[in-house]
Parts: sequence; structure tokens; C-alpha cells
Amino acid sequence: MTATVAETRFKDVMAGVSGPVTVVTAFDQGVPHGTTVTAFASLSLDPPMVTVALSETSTLLPRIIRSGRFGVNVLAASQEELAGRFARRDVDRFAGADWHADNGLPRLAGCLGWVTCDIAGTVRGGDHVLLLGAVTGARRSFREAPLIYVDRAFGTLGPGSKIMPAVTSRTIS
Repeated sequence: MTATVAETRFKDVMAGVSGPVTVVTAFDQGVPHGTTVTAFASLSLDPPMVTVALSETSTLLPRIIRSGRFGVNVLAASQEELAGRFARRDVDRFAGADWHADNGLPRLAGCLGWVTCDIAGTVRGGDHVLLLGAVTGARRSFREAPLIYVDRAFGTLGPGSKIMPAVTSRTIS
């Protein structure tokens, strides 16, 4: 099997693994920055820690490293448009977004949850950097279905845990 075939097969397998949709944020010189991330997970309860993986070419990564902090906005199913906007590179992601500073980090309104972190460490893994976040704050805001990303489309979990398309089921790259 060639490397190209292996990569394609790997991507196809991983497309079937659902992930939460989040927007990771940070301030850099007082300006808010953020990007859509599905590589987010709980890491530890004692002490509370999470992981976020960002591409080593991410423009957000050096901003987070400089500040030493980041926020994670856990998106609700109704926030698919927001996820799509923060996944794009050709727009002002915060323009028109309802957000405010919370614990010194940009927080988007209407999210299911909000986690603030200090960087506890970084691990390089292939073409990504894994941020180990020591949780400094956490808040669950709403009781709504989560936005997930699976089979290269946004979706949500519905009654009986069936995968249901979100509002329009767009893909991100």
C-alpha cells in the first residue's frame, strides 16, 4: 500500500469518528482570534485538564503559545453557521459574532460550555501540536444538543443517539 492510499484510507476511517465541534480562542495584543477545532477532549480529572490539537501551520497556535492561555467554546447544534465561519480563513471570524471577554479570553455567546485553560505543555505529533490545557475555569451554559462533526459534515445527536444532520450539514476542510 502506498503512502497516498494509506493516508486516504486513514482519512476515510477517521471521518467516521465523530468529534465535538468547538471554537478555540485567544487574545493577541488585545485582538480576539479563534478557529474551529474538532480535536478536543478531556484529558484528566485530577488535575482538570483538556487537550486541543492544532495544525502546526495554524495562525492561532503561535498566539496561544505567546499568551500561554486559551479558551474552548463547546458549540451547540444551533451554532453550525458559527462553526463554519470560524473554519474559514478568508473572513473576519469575529465580525458579527456575539462574544465578550470572560476570564481574559474571547467567549462566544450561546455555547453549551466554556472552558478556560493555561498551557501545561505541548506535544508535537506529526503535522499538529497537542496543547495540554490546565483548566482554570469551566461553565456549562445551556442544555441543548451538541454540534458534532462526522462523515465530513456537521450533525448532532438526537433522540435515541441517532446521528441527525444539523441545520444544513456543511463540510469543513
